[in-house]
Amino acid sequence: MAEAKKRQSGIGRAYISASFNNTLVTVTDESGKTLVWGSSGASGFKGTRKATPYAATTAVDRVIKKAKDEHGINEVEIYVKGPGPGRDAALRAIRAAGVKISMIADVTPIPHNGPRPKKKRRI
Repeated sequence: MAEAKKRQSGIGRAYISASFNNTLVTVTDESGKTLVWGSSGASGFKGTRKATPYAATTAVDRVIKKAKDEHGINEVEIYVKGPGPGRDAALRAIRAAGVKISMIADVTPIPHNGPRPKKKRRI
């Protein structure tokens, strides 16, 4: 069986999930297949240092460099999720990496009314 040939269209999607404890970065192709991923923890940060903007910048730099070198990504659509401190730093790192940004979307889930409250306690 022949190995699947990598398509190098140059366009991808970057998903950034910024929580209060970590920042996850995933780069996919146009159809949504994961090409490269990384996180602040995978970049060597532990504990509370994972939640810093610098750790997010480091994670994004590693992921974008690998995506450019191995998969030829030079333009990305960015989808940002979560309220974490690495959110803005990740966007700045992508811009500084020399990748063209075609779109930025905030896909943070927002509850519209939440679940039904518990019934009132009776004593």
